[in-house]
Amino acid sequence: MATTPTTDATFDEDVLKSDTPVLVDFWATWCGPCRAVAPVLEELSGDYDGKLKIVKLDTDANPQITARYGITSIPTMHVFQGGEVVKTLVGAMPKPKLVKELEPFVG
Repeated sequence: MATTPTTDATFDEDVLKSDTPVLVDFWATWCGPCRAVAPVLEELSGDYDGKLKIVKLDTDANPQITARYGITSIPTMHVFQGGEVVKTLVGAMPKPKLVKELEPFVG
C-alpha cells in the first residue's frame, strides 16, 4: 500500500469516515521539506498497512480543506481518528521520530 491522494471533494470519505486512523500530509509541490518527508511516508504506509492510512492533500489544489483545518505552514500532518484531529505534527521529521509520534495510534 502506498500513500494516496485526497482532495476537497473526497476528504470526508477518505479521512473522516475511515474506520482506521488516518495521517493526512498537507503538502505542496514547491515545498522542499514536503518532498523530503514523502519517501518516509511512503515507507510508513507499507509498515502500517491495515493499521494506519496515509493520505496526501496538495494545499494549492485543495484550498477548502486547507482552510478548514487552518493550515498555514507545510508540511503539516494531522492524525485523524473517528473524524477528529487527535495529533498534529509540523515540519519534516526523520522516520524514527515519526514512528514514535504515531505509535499510540497503530498499536
